Amino acid sequence: MQQTVIYVKKVYQLVLISYAGPFIMTFFIALFILDMQFLWKYIDELVGKGLEWHLIAQLMYYASATFVPLALPLAVLLSSLMTFGNLGEHYELVSMKASGISLRRIMMPLIIFSICLSIAAFYFSNNILPVAQLKFQNRLYDIRHKKLTFNIKEGVFYKDLDGYVIRVGKKDKDDVHIHDVLIYNHTKRLGNIDVTVAKWGKMESTSDGQYIFFTLYDGYSYTENVEVSNYKKNRPDDRTKFDEQVIRFDLSSFEMNQTDEDLFKHHYLMLNLSQLSHTIDSLNTKLDDTKTSFKENLNVYNRLEEIAILTEAGALSQLPKVDSGFQILGRNSLEKVKTNALSGVQFKQRNIENSLRDWEKKEEKIRKHIVVYYEKFTLSFACLVLFFVGAPLGAIIRKGGLGLPVVFSVIFFIIFHIISIMGKKYVLAGAMHPILGMWLASICMLPLGIFLTFKATTDAPLLDADVWRKNFKTIIGRFSKSKNREEEY
Repeated sequence: MQQTVIYVKKVYQLVLISYAGPFIMTFFIALFILDMQFLWKYIDELVGKGLEWHLIAQLMYYASATFVPLALPLAVLLSSLMTFGNLGEHYELVSMKASGISLRRIMMPLIIFSICLSIAAFYFSNNILPVAQLKFQNRLYDIRHKKLTFNIKEGVFYKDLDGYVIRVGKKDKDDVHIHDVLIYNHTKRLGNIDVTVAKWGKMESTSDGQYIFFTLYDGYSYTENVEVSNYKKNRPDDRTKFDEQVIRFDLSSFEMNQTDEDLFKHHYLMLNLSQLSHTIDSLNTKLDDTKTSFKENLNVYNRLEEIAILTEAGALSQLPKVDSGFQILGRNSLEKVKTNALSGVQFKQRNIENSLRDWEKKEEKIRKHIVVYYEKFTLSFACLVLFFVGAPLGAIIRKGGLGLPVVFSVIFFIIFHIISIMGKKYVLAGAMHPILGMWLASICMLPLGIFLTFKATTDAPLLDADVWRKNFKTIIGRFSKSKNREEEY
């Protein structure tokens, strides 16, 4: 008995060690692929801004944290399939079963690990992911709004310097000496009234990069006198010739300013469960108050409009029929009543349309909060469901490595991800209940996991090529016999 317990412990240790390596490897591979996709998407907004390496590192670090909900289920599926595929390929599963240990018992340590991983994933989604989203969105916003580095190209008007437009005809290889310089000063916001032209010059920046100095030689400065009367007709201007002139430009606008995180922390992606629940209740209360207020205002307006029309019609309120009331009105009074009625209808129509659009936006905002609320649960549960898909599937196909397991994992994960996106889209559109839509992928994959686990524990030859070939030949043989019998008759 004691030897059996020791043997089982060694089996558990073997399974856990065999699972740890593929899990860590596949997790970081999936995370790396998602990071590369992020870089490919935002490469245009990162290049050419002179960003320091630690800013890029911070952005990638926080971006990687936001990709964990997508990389973790894929890693669980692929690593569990690879682990049991390797054990089956090297006949280790057969040896364990021959010694009296069932597949269900072999899977037990990884089941416990998957449950702990699901709990950790829930904690990550509720406590760490909102902070990572806040940091990521804040850094990305700052980088997006940072200007490109000061870089003037030959023959191109440079407009990124606030209040100035600069054109340099030619630059020497040292990037200091410049020729055929044209500078428009727009700091007064009055158009091209201040122009500086020089044959050549030097472009030098300070050591701290805060300022850049243009030392211009052999040029002219033109300034239009817009304060003189009839200046548009006479176009008076001041023309100054200079041998040397120094112009200083402030480059502080090219620095990246750090935005206050308080501007983003109320976004639904940056909230935990308690904050989301409180926000959803507040939004629902505000929506109900808006609808109630609209109905009350509409009823009051209808009553006021009715009184106004009856007053305009005179004895209309004393007559049993509206048509009879219109007959006693004069032509001018009748046209005025019709115009007032039409204006009232159009006003109410616009009011109703605006209210409906406002309600739709508020309901969509509520649905977005609900989606994020349920995503914190579906991530943790998806890790458990996909384990029960990958582990028995690996035991059935009995192939390890990065070949066939990767193919099956990608197929099942794509199916799972597509169903998740569909459910999320339906919930956001209001076409499906949030609980059903957000749990749709898990609901669809859970029966598959149960089926594969049952087939694996009963040693069913589900993916055995020889068994499928034999069954196919049997079906073909029966079909041929029935066809021959029909021909005999």
